[in-house]
Amino acid sequence: MSLSDADRELVTAELDREPTAAEAALFENLWSEHCAYRSSRPLLSAFDSEGEQVVVGPGDDAAVLALPEPDAADAPAAERDADDYGDTYVTFGVESHNHPSFVDPFDGAATGVGGIVRDTMSMGAYPIGLLDSLYFGGFDRERSRYLFEGVVEGISHYGNCIGVPTVGGSVAFHGGYEGNPLVNVACVGVTNEDRLVTATAQEPGNKLVLVGNGTGRDGLGGASFASEDLAEDAETEDRPAVQVGDPYAEKRLIECNEALVDEDLVLSARDLGAAGLGGASSELVAKGGLGARIDLDAVHQREPNMNAMEILLAESQERMCYEVDPEDVDRVAALAERFDLGCSVIGEVTDGNYVCEFAGDADEGGEGDGDAGDAEVVVDAPAEFLADGAPMNELASEPPTPPERDLPDDEPPLDEAVAAVLSAPSTASKRWVYRQYDHEVGTRTAVKPGDDAALLALRETAEGGADGSADDAGSDGSADGVGLALASGANPKWTAAAPYEGARAVAVENATNLAATGAVPLAAVDCLNGGNPEKPDVYGAFEGIVDGLADACSALDTPVVGGNVSLYNDSVEGPIPPTPTLAVLGTTRGYDAPPAALDTDRATDSELLLVGAGGDALGGSEYLAHAGGSDRFPTLPDESGAADDLGGLVASLAAAARHESTLAAHDVSEGGLAVALAELITDDAGVDATLPDRVAAFDETPGRLLVQTTDPEAVAAAVGDLPVFRLGDVTTDGALSLTVGDESVSLSADAVRDHRDVIERELA
Repeated sequence: MSLSDADRELVTAELDREPTAAEAALFENLWSEHCAYRSSRPLLSAFDSEGEQVVVGPGDDAAVLALPEPDAADAPAAERDADDYGDTYVTFGVESHNHPSFVDPFDGAATGVGGIVRDTMSMGAYPIGLLDSLYFGGFDRERSRYLFEGVVEGISHYGNCIGVPTVGGSVAFHGGYEGNPLVNVACVGVTNEDRLVTATAQEPGNKLVLVGNGTGRDGLGGASFASEDLAEDAETEDRPAVQVGDPYAEKRLIECNEALVDEDLVLSARDLGAAGLGGASSELVAKGGLGARIDLDAVHQREPNMNAMEILLAESQERMCYEVDPEDVDRVAALAERFDLGCSVIGEVTDGNYVCEFAGDADEGGEGDGDAGDAEVVVDAPAEFLADGAPMNELASEPPTPPERDLPDDEPPLDEAVAAVLSAPSTASKRWVYRQYDHEVGTRTAVKPGDDAALLALRETAEGGADGSADDAGSDGSADGVGLALASGANPKWTAAAPYEGARAVAVENATNLAATGAVPLAAVDCLNGGNPEKPDVYGAFEGIVDGLADACSALDTPVVGGNVSLYNDSVEGPIPPTPTLAVLGTTRGYDAPPAALDTDRATDSELLLVGAGGDALGGSEYLAHAGGSDRFPTLPDESGAADDLGGLVASLAAAARHESTLAAHDVSEGGLAVALAELITDDAGVDATLPDRVAAFDETPGRLLVQTTDPEAVAAAVGDLPVFRLGDVTTDGALSLTVGDESVSLSADAVRDHRDVIERELA
């Protein structure tokens, strides 16, 4: 990929001369789809990103949110005011590393983790949790399994080594990802007002300091590589564009960053990701309306004879760019040395252009032979033009055709249908994945992977602060701090069937996952993945997922405070399904949550309720993927009149989960009620339920919660106008006994586990 003729004309006009080779390469990367969002930025204004809880919104390396005080943690965000928020902040961000993970699944996924962790660090925060949402081709394909295993290994290796727990996420398998898997990683960090740092340069005369690994030639052109379709020979031809990670260097960088922030040495910061040093340093000063003078020869390197373009654009990992007061440079260098990290004073902030100098041969490309000489100016351009000057694309759009109801005439037997849906890789147990992650490091993980959402203990918010004294809270939870609930993912079957409606369902599903822990949403970040936007049908579907996600998050009173766009996820296999990964963060008082499994001890004196209404359709369901046919997408709750608004719906579901009589809570989503009921049972507690038909059994409408309770009337009162259904009896035989119409099926807990363990069994 090279700078297009149209872009070159714009650059030439702005500079009033032809760009040097280094400038052309820098513009090519910074004006790529990956960095400039040329096809998506016009759509992103649909998202609401403001609220009392939003300290730093979109545009920085990560969003910053104020956490509510414990007494207000259970209240929906729409019911809080500024006085309800305390002085503990969390950061939240998400990134994609899709193309690199196809070319090199281990390093591609590992460096995706490293990048989002550094985004967290650049805000002055300490990373405390990771979420990964992963999408692969059919599980029966050897290629898909290879990518799946490599990506999981890369995430686990990097996350485990740096000591940041991977606490949740999602995994989906779909034929549309055969030639282009997706790896979307979110990170949450903790900080406060005094420690907060942004990526806005402050003042001319301050020094720019590069701290971290030496710069090599890996990752060259990574941003432009991520902005084009994957070619058939991408695994070999594009391997140099994939970064190589060093988690042990990242761990030292995390701790060094903490020390720098502790001593108030950082005025602004940006991690080195897309477009490398050129991207980080130009964006840093552009946000402050300033410029810079960079000495490329001063950059510490790990390979000999690097030229200007390589130094400028290599995406070598584990590097941070800091703005530092000149008087503090020596102390920054001393701390870098303490943590065995490289440190270079590479230039300073100015009030002029973004200028880079290099003492190589005067060949415009900086191809020098390494001999010392007079420095040549290889880049001289306005920083704001580099960072924000890319023109937006005007693309043709073709709206998708809604599916019609065409259910199969010959439905499979009920026992076959239940077995197929339980054992489908997308709905099956993901234990094989999360057991490879260290999800307890940091001692914050209160609800581990495997339930609907993760829950982290933010003890900083408790009376007594972060010294651990809140661990002595009484049984009434009066001294508990805020529990931070996290969920992320998307369902490609939903968005392939109906992009707009499916994206709305993705938002409701993730919010319902939080509600199952008793939490209410605080904010969200999104990773919007699509195919080649130059294809009208692909762009039309992408518009659908943007609008659907934006409308649902607005109805949920959940600001979307940041995100990432990844387009050109297209290959010889065709475009991916439109995939709107949403990561949602919520709060609840305390660190306890009902389990997503039946309480055995109270089986005989409890009832199982379904809170919320179904959407009376099978579109996008796992059942239709097995049985064939098509259907419209289910009607979501706010469309059917079952709730006044989605925010009220989720708040009511969270109230049901928090109710003192609730013993277990589990959301209904992929696979429908049949799967949700099967996931609830244990060896000693089962369910005997009756449903009217296949639609009721396999409809995947989100916004519904299964609740085991000792006081069904009280739960019904707690959820207000939401419909509540008694599904059947909680039994002591440890079996799922399900009657649908005039058919019945019975599965023991062992049989359910056998069906759901398909991934672990096949990869053993």
